[in-house]
Amino acid sequence: MCSRARMMSLRCLCRLVLRALPKIFALTPSFRKALQTDGHVHSPVIEAAVLGTELPDLPVDILVNILALLEIPDLVRAGSVCSSWNAAYTSLRSLGMYRRPQTPCLLYTSESDGDNVACLYSLAEKRVYKLTLPEPPIRSRHLIGSSNGWLVTADDRSELHITNPITGEQIALPSVTTIEQVKPIFDDAGAIQKYEFSQYFGNEVISDPRIHSLDKLRDHLYVKASVFSDPSTKSYIVVLIHNPIDQLSFTRIGDSEWTWLPPSADYEDCIYIDGVLYALTATGGIDAFDLSGPAVSRKVIIDNTKNYIFERLYIVQTPSGDVLQVWREQDIDASQAEGEGVLDPLEIIMETRKIIVYKVNMATKELVQIDSLKDHVLFLGHSQSQCLTAEEYPHLKANHAYLTDNVQYIASWKSNCRNIGIFSLGNGSTEEILPPQLWCTWPAPIWITPNRTNVSSGSNDK
Repeated sequence: MCSRARMMSLRCLCRLVLRALPKIFALTPSFRKALQTDGHVHSPVIEAAVLGTELPDLPVDILVNILALLEIPDLVRAGSVCSSWNAAYTSLRSLGMYRRPQTPCLLYTSESDGDNVACLYSLAEKRVYKLTLPEPPIRSRHLIGSSNGWLVTADDRSELHITNPITGEQIALPSVTTIEQVKPIFDDAGAIQKYEFSQYFGNEVISDPRIHSLDKLRDHLYVKASVFSDPSTKSYIVVLIHNPIDQLSFTRIGDSEWTWLPPSADYEDCIYIDGVLYALTATGGIDAFDLSGPAVSRKVIIDNTKNYIFERLYIVQTPSGDVLQVWREQDIDASQAEGEGVLDPLEIIMETRKIIVYKVNMATKELVQIDSLKDHVLFLGHSQSQCLTAEEYPHLKANHAYLTDNVQYIASWKSNCRNIGIFSLGNGSTEEILPPQLWCTWPAPIWITPNRTNVSSGSNDK
């Protein structure tokens, strides 16, 4: 069985090699024609028969160039085929040559798999990979963010970790009790029994503190988290949007506590550019926080554009460096809205009705609406908001938005159907990515861009 499985893996990888060879060797038309019949490229078994021999061993430097063209799932498989392929895989990592942009994947869990297993759906390959993640079980966690290949998760004590599902590295973030509004309540033995969650932002008190059990605080505290690369320290900064009223706190990997960023609140999304955190408010304003120095100050870049905005808002930087605001309008599924009677909250299905994109003019402090993204693609949800080019990511659809839900909605109704799909910015239609029954509704599916970087070793792999 091992031999057969190994041969099947090798055949699949040989197909990848043959697909990459034209880019490396510029194969002649006659050679390419020999590999095709009726316009279809056949399996490696037929390809070998056409060639009249098995593929010869390739030099390591040639294999390195081939493997550099593969996305991470294929790269990992290639490195496990045989000793020569593993040598090329190891050489590619050690030389720092692997720079291939990765197509985002949909990470989700399934009831048919183990509690520690996460499913990774590759948009590039249209296939699912299964990954075993470290304890605690991924099925018992809340997924509150994803960026730069890292998941931000909250366990059943409401403590946060960042986890790289590709490398398996996991790092504990500072204790939840170091967040400004959270205080521990101890039992007689000195163990934390509950949390006191104060309801204030800046100097304004909203209401009396609330008491939550260890596992329930995460339902009320966390909104969204992002992991940003920090070139100045060659590490990462984690930014947390949290309640009450969507405030900001941040920490650096290795810090012992969270740093609160008062006095403002009501934030929906953020990006990190050259040491400055740009945070988008729910009413379209943009605040800037310079995190590069010892003291952090807040600067208003754009005032609020509305008194109230119904839509979910995202801030994203384009590959060319422009900053966009994206407004996403969600509402109850039209077929439900037309029915009579009161809807059961557990049966409500949300759908995205409209997405509006604005270019931010920092100089004039204005928003300029964009009618089309042309060859660009958006990824929106409770992962880091992204804007990519379809030219660089040919498996993605230009002028489309790839969607998952926002934490603000899904944390309230954990068992409801998810608003996941590919939304056309041209005609407003939505298509499915996978049949909804394949994933669990909680923890909610999230976009993640595979990354082989480890924080602890500073390397590109373990």
